[in-house]
Amino acid sequence: MKSASVKELKAALHNLSPKEMLEVCMLMAKYKRENKELLSYLLYEADNEQQYIENIKLEIDTYFENLVVFSFSNMLKKLRKALRIANKYIKFSGSKNVEVAVLIYLCIKIKPFTLQTTSTALLNLYNRQIIKIDKALLKLEEDLQYDYKTDIEAIQIRSI
Repeated sequence: MKSASVKELKAALHNLSPKEMLEVCMLMAKYKRENKELLSYLLYEADNEQQYIENIKLEIDTYFENLVVFSFSNMLKKLRKALRIANKYIKFSGSKNVEVAVLIYLCIKIKPFTLQTTSTALLNLYNRQIIKIDKALLKLEEDLQYDYKTDIEAIQIRSI
């Protein structure tokens, strides 16, 4: 089955009554966990970006506290999962400020693992995040760029 384009979906949703719109939203939230998480973000957390960043950091902290590493490949899998979790929440907000703050925090958490090994896969994963931070930082206002500059310098100095 071919899905409709975003433009077609927007036109179809525009024609729905508020009651029908509510039913569609609830049906989407019922069948897909990510849709429910996105809906929760939009309804409860979108208006307070700083609190949203703190909640993401708490979830990352909880993930790393429960992290049990059996082998190097297991560790790499778990670090990639932490990155997927962070990227999901970054995608929900669509804000470069959230992206920079969360990725910096994630790099701080990943950094001790990079010091324990000389794995190119792990170092590449870490360096890709640094590159993503730099690209997102360029799209922020100058005062926000300055606020994050010290954090970025700290994680880059230790990465050399």
